[in-house]
Amino acid sequence: MPRAAAKACLPPPELPSPERRADPGLPVPEASRLTRRRLLGRLGGLALAPLLPPAGGLLGSGPLAGPAAAQELRYFRIGTGTTAGTYFPIGGLIANAISNPPGSRPCDKGGSCGIPGLIVVAQASNGSVDNVEMLRAGTAEAGFAQADVAYWAYTGTGSFTGKRPFTELRSLGMLYAEAIQVVVRSDGFIDRMADLKGRSISLGEEGSGTLVEARLILDAYGLSESTITPLYLKPGTAADRLAKGELDGFFMVGGFPVAAVADVAARVPIRLLPLDGEPADRLLRTQRFYIEQEIPANVYPGSAPTPTLSLGAELLTRADRDPDLIYGIVRALWHENTRRILADGHPQGRNFDPARAVANVSVPLHPGAERYYREAGLLGNAANEPARAPAGGNGAGTENGSGMPAGDKAASGKAAGEGPPGEKASDRKAAGDQAPR
Repeated sequence: MPRAAAKACLPPPELPSPERRADPGLPVPEASRLTRRRLLGRLGGLALAPLLPPAGGLLGSGPLAGPAAAQELRYFRIGTGTTAGTYFPIGGLIANAISNPPGSRPCDKGGSCGIPGLIVVAQASNGSVDNVEMLRAGTAEAGFAQADVAYWAYTGTGSFTGKRPFTELRSLGMLYAEAIQVVVRSDGFIDRMADLKGRSISLGEEGSGTLVEARLILDAYGLSESTITPLYLKPGTAADRLAKGELDGFFMVGGFPVAAVADVAARVPIRLLPLDGEPADRLLRTQRFYIEQEIPANVYPGSAPTPTLSLGAELLTRADRDPDLIYGIVRALWHENTRRILADGHPQGRNFDPARAVANVSVPLHPGAERYYREAGLLGNAANEPARAPAGGNGAGTENGSGMPAGDKAASGKAAGEGPPGEKASDRKAAGDQAPR
């Protein structure tokens, strides 16, 4: 990180020299032209903290600021996950789609529909827990997290017991469903969860949502870290060791296909262990954000249909972020141009559905996000009020004929901002690769 940060402080090599800038008559070489692709390519892997102004200075006067403000570069970091998971590639697609630096192609010509001058950066992290802590510390402006992790952080319960409740945590909406995947080799004589006893299993690294879910799953099936040989590895490292026969299995939580699982499946035959039966039913009753899901056949080479549990991937921020900034980001996130980029860029991108984005969010919506969903007709004006018909022209979703967003009754819980909704996600099922609630 320090090395990357130091690089970020160096003069960008693509800018012309002072001598060349001083003579407007000289042509600018092709390599010196600051295009959107070059700018995002150079910024994508950097830690941008040294470049960032205070939170209040990110936005001038709002997302629709005038031409002068539009020329100022402003940065917005999204904590994602490991490069071998799902959060990082999805975060990269979102960052590229809603960034709108000077010179970008206009929205109405298929370009970015984001806030003028805003550069969004997908920042690698350890995952959900790490992202929540970065938001708490103010070292990221937004971050991905599993719904249960977000709720526990907000309330100071579950894996956050003993910590101050993070009551400033706010949601920008649910994005897609993440499946819990337990990966083993097909030739390893492991067919069900009970067979993990005494085996070397990676549960995910510290700070990851995978580790949180792995502990819950082990406990439900009568196992624990003392009945297996636990390791706490990054997904890519775990996949490599499994392929080499140095590991018996690993847990992974992500929208399938996950890069780490696909990588090992391309090297050796694998099996996904089913999460079903009474232990799974008990988890559905006790863990409010779990839903049933089936991973379809051949998601990974040769894999069979596998019942499992999943939960929503949520995009989070802090309550003190500028409402105009968040409104502009959420509006750009659900624009049809962005949704097209997501659908083309990753299999889970096809499951992004604004009609499901506010149903059973784990923490209150940020006021800027709430404003967008109300304008789009995806959120009623009060608790239990039916949502209006979606607004046109912004890719805001479809109706099912009843006046409610397709797939769920988004306004059936508490009004946004009143606290975590009370509806249990476990009362519903996710069929196939259905997007979350």
